[in-house]
Amino acid sequence: MNDELTAQDIQKMQAELDDRRLRLMPELIEEVKRTRAFGDLSENYEYKAAKQEQNRNKSRIRYLERMIASAHVIEDHSSADEVGLYDRVTVRMVELGKEKVFQIVTTVRCDALKGLVSKESPVGKAILGRKVGDTVTVRVSDTNSYHAEILAIEKQADDGSAPLRSF
Repeated sequence: MNDELTAQDIQKMQAELDDRRLRLMPELIEEVKRTRAFGDLSENYEYKAAKQEQNRNKSRIRYLERMIASAHVIEDHSSADEVGLYDRVTVRMVELGKEKVFQIVTTVRCDALKGLVSKESPVGKAILGRKVGDTVTVRVSDTNSYHAEILAIEKQADDGSAPLRSF
């Protein structure tokens, strides 16, 4: 399956990948060598920690390589009055009477606690392409859903401020 990413997402991933390969990897190799010299490896916590960090870095490099290789580049084609990618949207949860502000982003940049909602999430799918005044049903599961009314759309572009999600 291909992930739908923007050109900016791929640039950010490539920059992180280059940094991990060119700067971080040599540092971690040196750290492993340095801590290995501390003696008995079975009781050498520093060595184990350095190896774990080196393995995390290798794992992240593999993840970034796979994501870049399999990415499907997308662009926002929403009209001026529709919810599109990177737009900031104010919605009112009908049943609760509460307002929330979401920004629709790609899956690699989402952070629900900061209001960055993936276009693949239930709320992202429900409001993407909709207009002010539309009431949508957000299906959380087969048995759970709620209604949200779109109150405002603030058109945004990807300014690069949303960081890549880590694992």
